[in-house]
Amino acid sequence: MQELYIANKNYSSWSLRPWVLMRELEIPFIERFVPFGDKTEPNPFRSFSPSGKVPCLIDGSTTVWDSLAITEYLAEQTPQVWPADASARAWARSAVAEMHSEFQALRSCCTMNCGLRMRIDNYSPALKKDLARLDELWSQGFERFGGPYLAGKSFSAVDAFFAPVAFRIQTYEPVMANDSKQYAKRLLELPSMQDWYAAALIETCRDEEHEVQSRNAGTWLNDYRVIYE
Repeated sequence: MQELYIANKNYSSWSLRPWVLMRELEIPFIERFVPFGDKTEPNPFRSFSPSGKVPCLIDGSTTVWDSLAITEYLAEQTPQVWPADASARAWARSAVAEMHSEFQALRSCCTMNCGLRMRIDNYSPALKKDLARLDELWSQGFERFGGPYLAGKSFSAVDAFFAPVAFRIQTYEPVMANDSKQYAKRLLELPSMQDWYAAALIETCRDEEHEVQSRNAGTWLNDYRVIYE
């Protein structure tokens, strides 16, 4: 059976993408959890991932790293990874590529920390631009393909790639279009996303680098994670 290596569910937006995709499409896998900040060796991820990063998928003698590469590998086995309609599939691939390489301000200003609720204190021009682009992109998907998911009636890779954004919207409540907020809510209500969130809240391991990013992101309003000592 395929093995998916991931890091902390509270922080790891990259790990979430293939994890939620495989869960929603019922692709069997064994979850392998390796936390950030493990001090037993310089980079514990290097023991299984050529890049020293997560996620990483191991399928027998085949190792696939990077969330986009994993997605394409899974698509070779499971056609439902991408929309069946050629036009929707092309749009979904373009949106995934954009999410994979862009939205740097959103990533840095609104780091993923599922258990927190925060207020953004400074909407930089770059962050405003990223949020506006999300509104535009998601609206285009709904208008062209009819929803309720970005490329049509079924959950696909493009929704998996924006799943971490749904957690960011829950944490930060940024100023966005109502349709975007409703889409994020729809993703958060998926059973797989509920399972990820529940597991994130009970993690006791903290990574100081990610915690610093969260402290710099704005004003903390609530922390729903288990008490950490």
